[in-house]
Amino acid sequence: RKLRSYAVETAWYREYANRCGADCRVPHCLAVVSEGDEVVMVLEDLDAVGFPVRKQSLSESELIACLSWLAHFHASFLNESGNGLWACGCYWHLETRPDELKVLAGEDPALWAAAEAIDLKLKASPYRTLVHGDAKLANFCFSQNGKSVAAVDFQYVGAGVGVQDVAYFLGSCLSEQDCARAEQGLLDVYFTALREAILLRGSDLDLDVLEANWRELYPVAWTDFHRFLKGWSPGHWKINSYSEQLAASVLADIEMEDRCN
Repeated sequence: RKLRSYAVETAWYREYANRCGADCRVPHCLAVVSEGDEVVMVLEDLDAVGFPVRKQSLSESELIACLSWLAHFHASFLNESGNGLWACGCYWHLETRPDELKVLAGEDPALWAAAEAIDLKLKASPYRTLVHGDAKLANFCFSQNGKSVAAVDFQYVGAGVGVQDVAYFLGSCLSEQDCARAEQGLLDVYFTALREAILLRGSDLDLDVLEANWRELYPVAWTDFHRFLKGWSPGHWKINSYSEQLAASVLADIEMEDRCN
C-alpha cells in the first residue's frame, strides 16, 4: 500500500497538479526523474513563495481559508476519473484496511456489520471528484496573515466525494464540542465556496442536487473514518460522543433502508 501511495503521488504531480490554481494552491512540480525503481521529485519550496506558517490550531478565518481550499480543489476535479490515482481516495478506505476491520468486529459489531454499506453509500454518489485523501491540519501551509493556504502530501489522492475531506479535516482540528456546535455553519461555509468555485468553472451541474447529496453523505463520511479509527486504535481520543452519535444515526438509517428493501 505504501509503495502504491508513492506511485500515486508521482502521478498526481505529473498529470494533475498543474490544474490547481491559486484558490487551491499546491507545490509546483519542477522535475520528476525516474531510474529503475527509484523516483526523484523536485517540488517548489512553499515557505519561499508565501506559505511559511504551520498551525496546530486555527482561527475562524484560517478555518474558512482551508474549507475554501477544499471547495476549490473539489470543484477543479468534478467528474474526473483519476487515472493513475487511487480508485477510492482516502488512506482509511475500507478495501485497504482489512486488519482494522477484523479488530472492529470485536470492538463494535454493529459498525463492523455496516462497514460495507457505508462504503457503498459513498461510492454510489453521482457527484464524484478527486479527494485529497489526507486533508488534516498538518498538511496545510499558511501565509503570514493566515488568509491564504496551500496543501501538501498527495499520497492518498483519488476518487471520492468532497465531504470525505471536509469531515476528516474538521475532525483533525476541532474538539468534539466545537464539531457539534459549529458543524452546520462550517458546512454552509464549505458549500457556499463550492458553489462559487463550480460556477467559476462554467459548470451546468444542478448545484442544489449536488449539495443535497453531499450534505446527506457528510455523516456517512464521518462514520466511515470512525469505522477505521475504532479498528486501528480503539482507545483513540477522537472516538468521542459526537462521533458515536453520528455513527448511531447512520447505522439507524442503514437499518431502516434494509427493512424497506
